[in-house]
Amino acid sequence: MPYHRADTSAQADKLSGIVEESDLYEGFAPHVETSEIKTLDFYNLPKQTGKEPALRSFTEIQQLLQQNKKRDVKNILRENSWPINSPIRSQLWPALCAQHLTKQNMLDGFYWEMVHQVFGTTELSEKPIMLPAFVDATHCLPYHLTSTGRAVADRIVNVLGYDCPDITYSPVLYPITSLLLHFMSEEEAYLCLAGLVGSKEKTFINQTKLQHEVTWKTVMQIAKKHTKSAIAYFQRICPGQKLERVFMDWCWWILAGLPFQHLVRIMDCYFHEGIKVLYRVALVILNLFHKECQSNNEWSPDNIKNDIGNALIKFCKKIPVSPAKLLHAAFSIRGLSTQYISRIFIKTEMLLKSRSALNSGSKQLIKSRSSDNLPTSQSQVNIQMMSHTLTIREGEKSPGHRAIAMGVYPIHNLKSQVCKNEDLFTLWSWLPVRITMYQPVLLYTTEEHGCSLTTFYVRVEQHEPTLLMIKTCNNEVFGAYCSSRWFERNVKDDKGQRQAYFGTGETFLFSLYPERAKYPWVGIEGDRDLGHSSELFMAADSKMITIGGGEGQAIWMDENIRFGKTDGCKTFNNPPLCPSGDFEIRVLEVYGFVGV
Repeated sequence: MPYHRADTSAQADKLSGIVEESDLYEGFAPHVETSEIKTLDFYNLPKQTGKEPALRSFTEIQQLLQQNKKRDVKNILRENSWPINSPIRSQLWPALCAQHLTKQNMLDGFYWEMVHQVFGTTELSEKPIMLPAFVDATHCLPYHLTSTGRAVADRIVNVLGYDCPDITYSPVLYPITSLLLHFMSEEEAYLCLAGLVGSKEKTFINQTKLQHEVTWKTVMQIAKKHTKSAIAYFQRICPGQKLERVFMDWCWWILAGLPFQHLVRIMDCYFHEGIKVLYRVALVILNLFHKECQSNNEWSPDNIKNDIGNALIKFCKKIPVSPAKLLHAAFSIRGLSTQYISRIFIKTEMLLKSRSALNSGSKQLIKSRSSDNLPTSQSQVNIQMMSHTLTIREGEKSPGHRAIAMGVYPIHNLKSQVCKNEDLFTLWSWLPVRITMYQPVLLYTTEEHGCSLTTFYVRVEQHEPTLLMIKTCNNEVFGAYCSSRWFERNVKDDKGQRQAYFGTGETFLFSLYPERAKYPWVGIEGDRDLGHSSELFMAADSKMITIGGGEGQAIWMDENIRFGKTDGCKTFNNPPLCPSGDFEIRVLEVYGFVGV
């Protein structure tokens, strides 16, 4: 059919390739084969006894979303077991995903314009569509979609791949697409995916092989702590089988193993809270499976020892608990905070990246961790390919504001009051590779903005990451790369108390004069638990800021940003960054990175 831009919104249902049909299962979209779904109890709910609270409506949840009461929404989603075919999800899931949408310019008809760009028509092809390379062909799970629904899922995934070329490996994206299509139209499903993929605050869908590997290794590390008995049992009955082979398929325990009614309830929470919901469910599955192995001959050691991973998926298909009990157990796990998960994730990611850099020779940036292995000539060439256009120009935002831009002058034209050009080059080589792709911007300098911690916070606290460079009155130069926002000094834990320390293991210290050295987090070297004193990255209040702790503070500065001290600390295993230990600040510069 001819394509007219002005008609796209009005014809959305028509263009979807879905023929409207009437059936009793109004909770599902028309492209779902409802006869295959076993649990359809929305119209046969038992009468309320007075003890059970009434299920909450979408209107109530929508009001809470509009008021940004995310915690209240989280509790409702966890506690309300809407039947599998409840009509609420046709509104609830799009609203939950819309919270995470960063492309606010997606006007009506945007999706259909994209479809027309990719396929040259908005008609649904009868021929199979070749799927993008990031899709795992062995796990294109359709669940209960009809053949038309599967074709729609294929088209959505193709359009998303066209719109998001940075996605290089995402095996769970197709199953999530299929699940969304059970309760909404094609266009709505695409907008939901765009929100999940583009989310800045939470992780929903891994989009690269590195993220995929880091995720399953994170689940494995968490499981070693929270399901110790299960892990010990598996290792005992299968001494020759590596745990890695089991955990590589962790997401398929859930997405390919669990019954559909369990999966739908998990998605109710997942679309609001992110991938941490799946982490929790995976831990419960491990504990339940271990319990069944003790009492059920079907899961005896002889039956599972040759392939625990496959046995886990088979177990999930027959899981002996209801969706409500599964989620209750998942959310009852203690000590599994978002901060804890993030710390394990970042530690794992840094370990993989460092190993990759060390193993890939001249193809990657050479890792520079101390004065013994400063950038080699090959690493300087590689760095220069990425950052040779680092420049400085006068910004337009405010007087004295200097913005660093890419593509005008070479790096040696950067004018820092703290360090020399060659020191800047060395420092740039120590930054995480992904950060070197962004434009730095000078956020705060004592030369222009005065010596005040209050001003420091006003100009710096919302930026992540930041780079602090200090020049003392004795001309020593040192500083820190700070991975988290300084605003986190105000964040309170679940008990309403401010946390003394914050930050992640990506934080590092450096010295540029009189010695050049980088001091990364001690935890990057291995998987062993080093204790709380090795994770004291950043701290701040109205009187001081601190970087590094544990038997000393690596960098401490007073509220006037005039005096400071430096000690060795356990977090970075560093010596004092200047010989005297105490120092007077001549210049402090703080840089942020635009677009991170």
